[in-house]
Amino acid sequence: MAENGTDCDQRRIGMIKEQHNGNFTDSSLLSERKRRDREERLNIVLWRQPLVTLQYFFLETLINLKEWTIKLWHRRSILVSFLLTLAVLTATYYIEGTHQQYVRYMEKKFFWCAYWVGLGILSSVGLGTGLHTFLLYLGPHIASVTLAAYECNSVNFPEPPYPDQIICPDEEATEGSISLWAIISKVRLEACMWGAGTAIGELPPYFMARAARLSGAEPDDEEYQEFEEMLEHAQTAQDFASRAKLAVQNLVQKVGFFGILACASIPNPLFDLAGITCGHFLVPFWTFFGATLIGKAVIKMHIQKLFVIITFSKHIVEQMVSLIGAIPSIGPSLQKPFQEYLEAQRIKLHHKPDSGVPQGENWLSWMFEKLVIVMVCYFILSIINSMAQSYAKRLQQKMYSEEKTK
Repeated sequence: MAENGTDCDQRRIGMIKEQHNGNFTDSSLLSERKRRDREERLNIVLWRQPLVTLQYFFLETLINLKEWTIKLWHRRSILVSFLLTLAVLTATYYIEGTHQQYVRYMEKKFFWCAYWVGLGILSSVGLGTGLHTFLLYLGPHIASVTLAAYECNSVNFPEPPYPDQIICPDEEATEGSISLWAIISKVRLEACMWGAGTAIGELPPYFMARAARLSGAEPDDEEYQEFEEMLEHAQTAQDFASRAKLAVQNLVQKVGFFGILACASIPNPLFDLAGITCGHFLVPFWTFFGATLIGKAVIKMHIQKLFVIITFSKHIVEQMVSLIGAIPSIGPSLQKPFQEYLEAQRIKLHHKPDSGVPQGENWLSWMFEKLVIVMVCYFILSIINSMAQSYAKRLQQKMYSEEKTK
């Protein structure tokens, strides 16, 4: 009997080992297949497969439009309320009366704030490669206001043409009367709106991870899958990137609100991981969004504003231009366009819009304009590539599901 029992145990252990080895083999084959599929998707880009990429992009766009239409239909009561509110606002906008001065003021402020919120969302929402709107729009705007404030000794620029064009006010101001706080206050609204937009752009990873955790379904997101793999291999992480991701995850998970606030208050390329962590561990929405909003729209934005304002203050700019001129051999030739650009900006600040004096264009401003155009075009191309790859992933997942049902 004992020998028979021992034989049964050995057979059972052997069966378990075989099953384990089979599962291990299946999982390794599945991982290898997913890796090949990911490489195949990454090759679907406009400069390698233009026709396939455009076809997949349009098909993915149609699928997204269909899904959004279905979601709106399910929330038709909210949609009807929104349309009624829009109709009332439209009627208020076009009916003549004494309220029109307030309507025009609110219109101006609303579109100004919406512009910067939209740029903030584009910077962090994760469409394609993301558009670096701080470097392209907000940073140059703060730098222009800073240079103008030191030149005009005032921030009371005439409106209009401000903010489309900065002109020095007519009243004379004493030299050195401008303060750092005055410049910060002048650009506070647009900077905070941009920061609020970046906070809104961090919500998709949070909602995706939260929905996946609550439903138990496998999410259609590679970042979330990488996050789960990171949790599984947390003890064996050796490289710096993995340890940094684990540090962010532990900070957010253990410290909570103040951990999220700390991650959001500094330039942090791993903040997407904070959103996924909060969603995965079911952190309350207002805890996550409140800390993110305060960190990005208040603390981080004031740090970035101070950096730009100090960098482009009058004496710092003059020192930088003089240092460029001190470079051996090529210094004077490099210094000249910067001096011409600064002189052109000074003339423009004291130039009245109706005087009819033609404005020359410096090659530095020309290069920056072309850089903005190139980066915006690349951003659009990256969105097309990303959506095409999403459709390719749909096809691959459909093949997986069909194979499982066979």
